[in-house]
Amino acid sequence: MIVTVASFKGGVGKTTTALHLAAYLQQHAPTLVVDGDLNRSASEWASREKLPFKVVDEKQAIRFAKQYEHIVIDTPARPAPEELKTLAEGCDLLVLPTSPDALALSAMLQMVAALHALTSNYRILLTLIPPHPSKVGLETRATIENASLPIFKSEIRRLAVFQRAALEGVPVCDVKDPYAKNAWRCYTAVGEEILP
Repeated sequence: MIVTVASFKGGVGKTTTALHLAAYLQQHAPTLVVDGDLNRSASEWASREKLPFKVVDEKQAIRFAKQYEHIVIDTPARPAPEELKTLAEGCDLLVLPTSPDALALSAMLQMVAALHALTSNYRILLTLIPPHPSKVGLETRATIENASLPIFKSEIRRLAVFQRAALEGVPVCDVKDPYAKNAWRCYTAVGEEILP
């Protein structure tokens, strides 16, 4: 399976999503992450060599791809229309992470509009959902569902433990923190929707 994670806006958890979906998929079969983002955030996360899967850049991907059952692609933010077409048509599932703020939602809707002309299997993933009593996550989900757009049932909570995982160079499930299990459960739920 090829899963591509893409967004028109930075700061919505794109790399975090790519790496944690890869960690979930790795539990089922060998998984490769292709770091196509110019910031090389996935490669930086992997530089401590503690991730349970391999991370390569797009130039190395061809060499390694045939050795892996699953491939997760972390894309550059705001891909050009032709690039988006290539990404969408070259994967089994396109995951569109968005945080529940107006700017991120607007950027995600622009991406969905660009995808309508293409044949692609995509789903929106709500990320960085603030804790209760905030209702912004519920309101954003209602907006997306009312527009009849495909959305994951699961969502990713806004938890500081994800930053700690990045600093330590591990998936959040390997962080010694009381919130780590809750954070990992968020991505496990998403993974189960992709690969039950």
